Amino acid sequence: MIICAGNNETFNFAHPIGVGLIQSSINLTRIALFDKPDFLLFIGSAGSYGNHKPFDIVHASSASNIELGFLNSLCYTPLDNVISTPNVPRETNIIVNSSNYITTSKEDAKKMLALGIELENMEFFSVLSVAKEFEIPAAGIFVVTNYCDKNAHEDFIANHQKAKDLLTKYIKEYKFPKDFN
Repeated sequence: MIICAGNNETFNFAHPIGVGLIQSSINLTRIALFDKPDFLLFIGSAGSYGNHKPFDIVHASSASNIELGFLNSLCYTPLDNVISTPNVPRETNIIVNSSNYITTSKEDAKKMLALGIELENMEFFSVLSVAKEFEIPAAGIFVVTNYCDKNAHEDFIANHQKAKDLLTKYIKEYKFPKDFN
């Protein structure tokens, strides 16, 4: 099953699950309970902490949930804040951070890179968390819309439609491994 966030980030071939960590986890849990898919492929946009440029398309199978306060030693968590999906067809070391907030600090973006985290997407951590709970193989394919800096929102808005068009073309032409079916 191909899934996406929703609101202004929808695709006619993907099922929207909601924006942010909460909506996406609630709606994806509902799907898993009532019509459990064999595989989840999350597609969407992502901000880059610096290693990827706008319009790059990146595959990922790992996500983190690291808030900026954690980066700056202002808080801690007793929860696991990094998750990876085992046995996905295309292994990758890319980690995508998820938060309900968008990073606009270039310095914090550099701190994320130092931790091995390369992209930011609001939903991916909850997607992998639900997939793990219900033992559903999952992966993500992202198109970069912006860097995580002071211009993040403006660049996202300016690049979003082109990015969606590129991702749509990519998904339609992508030769899915048979494990994705």
